Amino acid sequence: MAKLSWQHHSRGRRLVSTPYFILATLTLLFSWSCPVLGKKKLYIGALFPMSGGWPGGQACLPAAQMALDLVNKRTDILPDYELELIHYDSMCDPGEATKLLYDLLYTEPIKIVLMPGCSSVSTLVAEAARMWNLIVLSYGSSSPALSNRQRFPTFFRTHPSATLHNPTRVQLFQKWKWTKIATIQQTTEVFTSTLDDLEQRVKEAGIEISVRQSFLTDPAVAVKNLKRQDARIIVGLFYETEARNVFCEVYKEKLYGKKYVWFLIGWYADNWFKIKDPSINCTVEQMTEAVEGHVTTEIVMLNPETVRGASNLTSQEFLAQLMSKLGGKNPEETGGFQEAPLAYDAVWALALALNKTVGPLKAKGRRLEDFNYNNKDITAEIYRALNTSSFEGVSGHVVFDAQGSRMAWTLIEQLQGGSYKKIGYYDMTKGNLSWYGNDRWIGSGPPADQTVVIQKFRYLSQKLFVSVSVFAGLGILMGIVCLTFNIYNSNVRYIQNSQPYLNNMTAVGCMMALAAVFPLGIDGLHVRNSQFPVVCQFRLWLLGLGFSLAYGSMFTKIWWVHTVFTKKDEKKDKRKHLEPWKLYATVGVLLVIDILSLMIWQIVDPLHITVEKFTKEAPKGDVDQLIEPLLQHCSSEKMNTWLGVVYGYKGLLLLLGIFLAYETKSVSTEKINDHRAVGMAIYNVSVLCMITAPVTMILSSKQDASFAFASLAIIFSVYITLVVLFVPKMRRLITRGEWQSDQQETMKTGSSTNNNDEEKSRQLERENKELQKIIQEKEERVSELRNQLSERQALRSRKRPTSSNQNHSSPSIPTPLNDPKSLLPPPGYPLPASDNHSLPPTFSNSSTLYQPDGKINRNNCHSGRLQLLYK
Repeated sequence: MAKLSWQHHSRGRRLVSTPYFILATLTLLFSWSCPVLGKKKLYIGALFPMSGGWPGGQACLPAAQMALDLVNKRTDILPDYELELIHYDSMCDPGEATKLLYDLLYTEPIKIVLMPGCSSVSTLVAEAARMWNLIVLSYGSSSPALSNRQRFPTFFRTHPSATLHNPTRVQLFQKWKWTKIATIQQTTEVFTSTLDDLEQRVKEAGIEISVRQSFLTDPAVAVKNLKRQDARIIVGLFYETEARNVFCEVYKEKLYGKKYVWFLIGWYADNWFKIKDPSINCTVEQMTEAVEGHVTTEIVMLNPETVRGASNLTSQEFLAQLMSKLGGKNPEETGGFQEAPLAYDAVWALALALNKTVGPLKAKGRRLEDFNYNNKDITAEIYRALNTSSFEGVSGHVVFDAQGSRMAWTLIEQLQGGSYKKIGYYDMTKGNLSWYGNDRWIGSGPPADQTVVIQKFRYLSQKLFVSVSVFAGLGILMGIVCLTFNIYNSNVRYIQNSQPYLNNMTAVGCMMALAAVFPLGIDGLHVRNSQFPVVCQFRLWLLGLGFSLAYGSMFTKIWWVHTVFTKKDEKKDKRKHLEPWKLYATVGVLLVIDILSLMIWQIVDPLHITVEKFTKEAPKGDVDQLIEPLLQHCSSEKMNTWLGVVYGYKGLLLLLGIFLAYETKSVSTEKINDHRAVGMAIYNVSVLCMITAPVTMILSSKQDASFAFASLAIIFSVYITLVVLFVPKMRRLITRGEWQSDQQETMKTGSSTNNNDEEKSRQLERENKELQKIIQEKEERVSELRNQLSERQALRSRKRPTSSNQNHSSPSIPTPLNDPKSLLPPPGYPLPASDNHSLPPTFSNSSTLYQPDGKINRNNCHSGRLQLLYK
């Protein structure tokens, strides 16, 4: 027979003949159609990898040949045809497969179907086959990329896609109530596409992939990242060799045990972790410890049920015949032994599909033997027949999805005690999970998908709350006593001179501030979350209004004392009369400012609950739990802004109060007789408030310290204020008996009703006595001067008898000396004995130094007059 050669061009295909073209053609037609020679042959071009990365052809080729023998013997399947297999060794190498594909296409006879193995080879063949209108049916390709119908429009496979593991994994995640997983993959196309499909499926199921790691050759860094990010449920996608490297690193990082679950591919050898590998430095014992308890998902390639399918063989009968055909070879040493049922069912799927096309083609006047690489009609009929295939094979129920991938069951196994145990099956077509219930875990059950975080609210210490509440309650009772005392004795002049209504406001404000201590200590332990904002409002309003009343009334007193009694004399006289309504108006203004600011705050930005989260804490013991402390706060959206406004306004009032208290510390007045006590209270309150405000903001995350500091500051401020303002008044009225009314006050002795007046009186008496001594000394000096003057006058009168001479000799002595009145002593003094001399006119007004009523006025003791006494 002459040799034929084929050439392919982009514009079409043409047959280039040798000189014996006509003879060869006639011979070929005769061999197909001549009934004398028997059945017409249909050729299948196959690539079986007998060596290379996956030598699956070692078992798959014998299985395919077994199926062809049975098909060709059947009279009910393709009775007029005989299937013949033309196969080559692709070595699972795309380069080698390209050369072999060329030989298959351009070498007689025409192949009606192509059957490649490996995913890489199938990708090449399936992408090129559509140019020759060829159907591709693979028995050993799992790459998810082959499910792309636009890229591979004529591709089918009896080997399920690797993505078929993903529905089973998602089903297990949901069964064990895991919502958070991690993945680690080898960087290859098949695993990347599988992981992309898994990510989409878990997202639809509400499961999160929290960590996604990949590696090319060394998985050390990826495993460390899984450990650092607290991965618990880990899906591993890598080949068997890389699996040993991964789990050696897993052992080193202690990423195994009762807290972790690994999901691996199920088509590794059963003893893959015990195989000595020079590329790792872990012992077999260490590897066995690291892999214990992991779960595998594997496509069911052998029907677990004892049923007879299209081939009239059970799965066990098929295995027996296959072992006989292999000549007793060890299945574990025979490549593709697990995939052999898939190759067997692939031949049956093709035979049944071709058998199904005979009738439709005959109705169109076509025959299978009419197929050529330009005939799209026959290809379309074969495609429709395969797409609707459904039969029981030795690998299970054979059916293809819309992408041409096999729909199959998934076997779920778990490594228990160093060997794999079947724990269930999953039928994706029906969504049915068959569970044996023999899964075993290192702990009490399946581990958590993450460290269990228990949220625990922090509440105020009840002992502290009760203790502080007792002091606050006692302070309120004290305020009631002070208020009652002040009201009862409001008619007493001493109380009236202290502005009792302002003191009443101070007592009421102190009680309100103390009442704010109770809501400060109420938290989620006492009230529900819906009631907590009300507690926040009580805190704010009680403390704000209490401060305004208590401090505002004290500030008003000190303000008006400074305004009235520290001005110049002429202004002071005009404003000496203090009108009480001005005091009350000042307090009212301060109170209105606070009420308006609080109302605006609550309307614009109301308080609500906020929860502060703290660093997770590990409890004692080997418990896979973390405690996350939570703390409730009263807050608003712009809390810092509002606090800044309030603290700024109150701070200015406190500073101004300190200044005014210092300025008026030496002022004495009967109008507000307790302003010094008010100043002392302002000092204490201001210091405590200025310290407490920033400290409580710093300690806001420590509920006990914050509450203790704030509440004790309130209590101390109130206690000091009440004691300083009211206790001295109580003591005075008790010790002096000034209880009933103003009439009893007026019946007292001539002493002043004020301690300041008594002190002033005693000071004036001391000054009067000192001035009397000075006057007495000067009078004695005057007497001496009189005696000397008399003696001099007598001596001169003897020397100068005439008055004219006498007048010229003493011009410095004035005539008024002869006035008898000038020689009289000052009023109230006795006449000097035998004193006939005249008094110098300079001392004629000395009597004004001493008043007849026994009191000396400071104004009368003029400095100029006192100087004359020494001349």
